[in-house]
Amino acid sequence: MTYDLNITFDDNLVTGNETIDTQHKELIDRIQNFVTACQNGNSKVKAIKMLDYLDEYTDFHFKEEEKLQEKSGYPERENHHEKHEEFKKTIQELHEYLQDYEGPTDRFSELVQKNVIDWLFGHIKTYDCSVAEFIFMRENPKRY
Repeated sequence: MTYDLNITFDDNLVTGNETIDTQHKELIDRIQNFVTACQNGNSKVKAIKMLDYLDEYTDFHFKEEEKLQEKSGYPERENHHEKHEEFKKTIQELHEYLQDYEGPTDRFSELVQKNVIDWLFGHIKTYDCSVAEFIFMRENPKRY
């Protein structure tokens, strides 16, 4: 990876739900570690290991988020779940890409930027904020 990617959890990504936000911070840390491993020209093995580390937490986080949706009766659960499945498929494709090549290439960097970082940040700002807002409204019906 030859260019600098800004992967930080900032105020734009805060949903207001402590559980979700805490998990997003961890998820973004793992993405940063993965990207750093790729940028440092680390071995293919290290890049794959970091991708596995990211994949493992992604799986945990999505399950937790979906449990929160289930518990609160969030009406868009199915659609949200489909988005999570898309992302998991993307991670699998990145895994296959790393297996097929010597290691992280510039093309791989572009794929990570578009399919991991941009996707996740967009997902948090839309889908996850919507979930957090729904849960907040359910828990605070008389907030007016």
